[in-house]
Amino acid sequence: MTPVQAAVLGVVQGLSEFLPISSSAHLYVVPTLLGWPYAGVAFDVALHWGTLLALIVAYGRDWLELARGVFVGPDAARSDARTTWLKLIVASVPAAVAGVLLQKAADERLRSLPLQAATLAFFGFLLWWVDRRRPSGAPTSAPGWGACLAMGAAQALALVPGVSRSGVTITAGRAAGVERVSAARFSFLLATPITFGAGLLELRHLPHDLPVSTLAIGVAVAAITGFIAIRGLIRWLGRSGFGVFFAYRVALALVIVFALARR
Repeated sequence: MTPVQAAVLGVVQGLSEFLPISSSAHLYVVPTLLGWPYAGVAFDVALHWGTLLALIVAYGRDWLELARGVFVGPDAARSDARTTWLKLIVASVPAAVAGVLLQKAADERLRSLPLQAATLAFFGFLLWWVDRRRPSGAPTSAPGWGACLAMGAAQALALVPGVSRSGVTITAGRAAGVERVSAARFSFLLATPITFGAGLLELRHLPHDLPVSTLAIGVAVAAITGFIAIRGLIRWLGRSGFGVFFAYRVALALVIVFALARR
């Protein structure tokens, strides 16, 4: 892999991890369509360390306030902070268990272009349709228990390439009546421990012949573009819906189908 390829994949990871368009699909589809060698799941997960940095920068203050809120402030505020921590922990369990038990099987059996085209189109439609059909509640710092559990369970589906972790968790949140920006914020908070854990598990599988400088370029570019994507999506959802992402996902699915048909 060249530094340029690492930088391109860093941009792909940074944008597609937080926009509801599936980073796992893009990191496989883009090099495949360009004729580049696929670097492997371990490199994909290494790029997630870049998006983890973006999450920490974007939501570091939120995490600090949550940590501080457990010990400081009125009783009601401390109780809310502890409840939010508990919601994040419980909601992270399904994806963590699925990742440990099913990640290898998903990597070996589900990385096919036809499947990714189907999941891109279907889950893009589902996100758009649920958002259009479901009334939006008031903004909230932490959704209710039902919404949190639904978002946590949905997060496990992101093992399937093309689903999109951010997309499916926001879909579950919107289905539970959570306001768009609030659903996206909680989705990003949920992403932090899962991304960290996946990165630790997969680091040992990094290719030994991959130069550190090339890896650093990919991670740095993913961090920068990831931060831009987070801020951009939050602003976008403050005034618009998911139609543009549905259209993009369908367009990418059609590109994949067309490429397969020409083989």
